[in-house]
Amino acid sequence: MGDDRDIIAEFVDVHRHYRMGDNTVRALNGVSMQVKKGDYLTIMGRSGSGKSTMLNLLGCLDRPTSGEYRIGGRDVSKLDDDALSSVRGREIGFIFQSFNLIPQLSVLENLEVPLFYQGRVGPESRRKAEYLAERVGLGQRLDHKPLELSGGQQQRVAIARALMNDPLFLLADEATGNLDSNTEKEILDLFDDLRPDGVTIVMVTHNPAVAERADRTLWLKDGEVDRLVENERAATAATEADA
Repeated sequence: MGDDRDIIAEFVDVHRHYRMGDNTVRALNGVSMQVKKGDYLTIMGRSGSGKSTMLNLLGCLDRPTSGEYRIGGRDVSKLDDDALSSVRGREIGFIFQSFNLIPQLSVLENLEVPLFYQGRVGPESRRKAEYLAERVGLGQRLDHKPLELSGGQQQRVAIARALMNDPLFLLADEATGNLDSNTEKEILDLFDDLRPDGVTIVMVTHNPAVAERADRTLWLKDGEVDRLVENERAATAATEADA
């Protein structure tokens, strides 16, 4: 899928250990993995396998005990809090299970929030918000508040918001976990629609049906990589491309 210049996020022998009284919890134990531009990767594993820890590290909400986490080729694991916060705000687009929209703000205003914190709100940000709202099918809902929208519509707003800062990748935490099956399909179809734009997606999920929509699934077990599976849809696409 290209050379090393395509790698946008990478774990190199990452360990994350926690002290719990007299005990050490080895949440992640020597994990190495890569995310390349345009990837659609899901992360799965049983409760306690290390998914939440990996999510926190990928989102720069935590740091490894040892090893390296590289974003855009730069090791961010040793950055101070301010520098790490800057990376988090500029390089990663977050999508949460609970949407995390501000109820007092309109769709348009919610979309502008990421750029507001960077001091970049103005006519250009407004045009971008309008474009992304249209891109996710909410161009006619710009003035609506979150509680005036369905769950699926709120998640569409959250996806558009995550794209506002042109992140290197989207990090989704159980992005369809609060949605019914029909709405879940709509959101997964939206992720598919974004792929031709070069959007890179990393999603933590417990749902095999969601994982199957991705190119690859990374399975964790007891804090280690158990296996990396190329999903059937990706294999079919590769076969068709070679035909």
